[in-house]
Amino acid sequence: MQENITKKFKINIFRTKNYWRNLDKQIFVSFIFLFTLGLFFSFSSTSFIADERLNKEYYFFFQKHLLYALLSFSLMISISLCNTNFLNKVLFPIFLIFFITMVLVPFFGVEVKGAKRWLNLYIFRFQPIEFLKPFFILVVAQIISSHFIKNLNLSYFLSFLLLSLIVLLLISQPDLGQSVLIICAWISIIFISGFNIYLLLMLFTFVILLFSTLVYFLPDKFNYITTRITSFLNPEKSENFQSTRATEAIREGSLKGQGMGEGILKESVPEAHTDYVIAVISEEFGSVVSILIISIFLFIAFRVIKKIIILNKNFYKLALSGLISLLIFQTFIHVGVNANLLPTTGMTLPFLSYGGSSLISSGIIAGVILNYTSLSLRD
Repeated sequence: MQENITKKFKINIFRTKNYWRNLDKQIFVSFIFLFTLGLFFSFSSTSFIADERLNKEYYFFFQKHLLYALLSFSLMISISLCNTNFLNKVLFPIFLIFFITMVLVPFFGVEVKGAKRWLNLYIFRFQPIEFLKPFFILVVAQIISSHFIKNLNLSYFLSFLLLSLIVLLLISQPDLGQSVLIICAWISIIFISGFNIYLLLMLFTFVILLFSTLVYFLPDKFNYITTRITSFLNPEKSENFQSTRATEAIREGSLKGQGMGEGILKESVPEAHTDYVIAVISEEFGSVVSILIISIFLFIAFRVIKKIIILNKNFYKLALSGLISLLIFQTFIHVGVNANLLPTTGMTLPFLSYGGSSLISSGIIAGVILNYTSLSLRD
């Protein structure tokens, strides 16, 4: 009897039958390629920091990145193997757990360089928003596509309320980049759902006016954000050291690059291996490689959009739209900051930047995408 219960439990959680046949292999291989590139470029961008600045073995950060990558890859495979019905049932409880951790950040968070975005659990330190954002997208998709909420406008309002709570928590940290990212992903979802574009523009205008009012009346609270925006708009009147160096590195790398280990950006910019990794790649390996990386993300988006078109259920259309928006917007925000086209935000590049929270978040997103894109082949 116990054996039957165990068997039933396994069947309810995981689906191994026809897994490989139903899997979108092109998306799967693209994710593996990104993981592999991340390992390679992590070694290139962190060896100097470990050896020269911290007096550690040159592979110190690479070992940690490898551990995070293996954990992230394992999560991707596990989530893609999950029974979809089981996965959908646990979305909200998981979201609630990470939302609570977000609420705890202002009280118990670790402050690093003027921003309080991390929680320290003694064994490891993590950034709650990285784990929260994929589940936020999925919960919003559930709210808007829910059959229990008959009034669609009420669904939009509830999702907007949820978004507002998270953005307020992010601004208090402060974290401009993640705020912009989840707002863009939310807009993508409600736009795909059929929300009136004129109302969307009115809502966007209202949010801008509200934010401007808060900045005007609470300048001390938003000093971190206004300084970065002012620095971007008036570069000649301020010192935007990191973005300037990143732009110079991209220009120096040209198409072919300076060669592995020959770049100087990682020596002069403290967060080069996280927030400016695409500039490090461009400097050492050339803009051609950076364009290839961006092309991989765009190819994944193309494959996901093809699946969205043929899916029947509204929830999966909205969920996939939001998840791929997260990946694409995050990629372009990272590239935009590196090219000095956007204000400095501290945004990592999915799969490639060093950082446990970012890598694990990427693995979760990839796993859900692989799970949901296989539905169109099974149904």
